[in-house]
Amino acid sequence: MIIHWLDSIDSTNSEALRRLPELPGGTVLAAYEQTAGRGQRGNTWFTQAGKNLTFSIVLKDLSLSAPEAIRLNYLTSVAVAAYLESRGVKADIKWPNDIYVNGRKICGMLLENTLGPGGRLLASVVGIGININQKEFSQLANATSLGLCTGREYGLEEELEAFLSVFEGLLPQLSSEELFAAYSARLFRKGVPARYHDLLSDCEYQGVIEGVEPDGRLHIRNLDGGDYYYRFKEVSYIL
Repeated sequence: MIIHWLDSIDSTNSEALRRLPELPGGTVLAAYEQTAGRGQRGNTWFTQAGKNLTFSIVLKDLSLSAPEAIRLNYLTSVAVAAYLESRGVKADIKWPNDIYVNGRKICGMLLENTLGPGGRLLASVVGIGININQKEFSQLANATSLGLCTGREYGLEEELEAFLSVFEGLLPQLSSEELFAAYSARLFRKGVPARYHDLLSDCEYQGVIEGVEPDGRLHIRNLDGGDYYYRFKEVSYIL
């Protein structure tokens, strides 16, 4: 992959989308500072300049249909968790793609896909923010970083290359059952009773995450009876 480091940008995903026609697959845009980083649900991704990894990977020619694009979510989530584990930090995947360490968020992602005729995936911009050296999170009470977990300082360039090595190593498994199994095995709170908020019915209940369906839906068993299957934005964790 070809890495382009930017001193400052509004958002690496936004820049990648603006330049998508000219960027070849395998291009990585990384920024020392993001002034308007974007996260899931339209949220802002807060990050201290020069302390963390904020980057976007441009992928093209993956031969995936729109329903199969969920596999990119599995791939990226497993890659981040595996990278952190290579640094001695056990990580969990909070469905669909936040990465948690000891119940605190260390990484968020935003995957934006471009579809072509017949619903085929033309390109994907995989945006990732990993907290590396930041020690204080005044705007994010439930956050942590690699440095906080290990007590060390890290070079951003070296850590990006280390992550991309893991990511590229997993790419051949994009359509494999092993990748799906690796994602499912790392699910945050899997098998543990906890509180959830059903956004469809606006009610809270005690449930247990049983796993993820092949189409990406989260399976939660209500301890009062019944099995629920959720798509993105249909359920929230009560932390």
